[in-house]
Amino acid sequence: MNKKLPVVAFVCVHNSCRSQMAEAISKIFAADVFEACSAGTEIKTKLDQDAVGLIKELYGVDMSETQKPKLLAELPKIDILVTMGCQVACPFVPCRYREDWGLDDPTGKGKEVFLQTADVIKQKVLDLKNRIENQSI
Repeated sequence: MNKKLPVVAFVCVHNSCRSQMAEAISKIFAADVFEACSAGTEIKTKLDQDAVGLIKELYGVDMSETQKPKLLAELPKIDILVTMGCQVACPFVPCRYREDWGLDDPTGKGKEVFLQTADVIKQKVLDLKNRIENQSI
């Protein structure tokens, strides 16, 4: 019998950059431990093209083919909520565990900042995966 994986939702304001990168990176490195999704309190009409290009360059995954900006109301029932860095009031979303990664939005800041953000997200995803596997959250 397959055990249901916990659902982790990555949330930021526009659901076009950081949270989308976290969803994509999680699907690459942690799909065996948790189900990843993302959403925003507001949405843009499309994903940040710098984020799309970087994830494609780093991992060969085209987020624009598998992901789209979504509002919080479109999230499934979640177990773990990860906010990307709330410089505005973080929304209340029912979950059993919540943490904030405190990431600045790299939008418009150049490739090096995007690379740094993607690296931090990858490390945090791997840490989250480890904590879920070890049942420490």
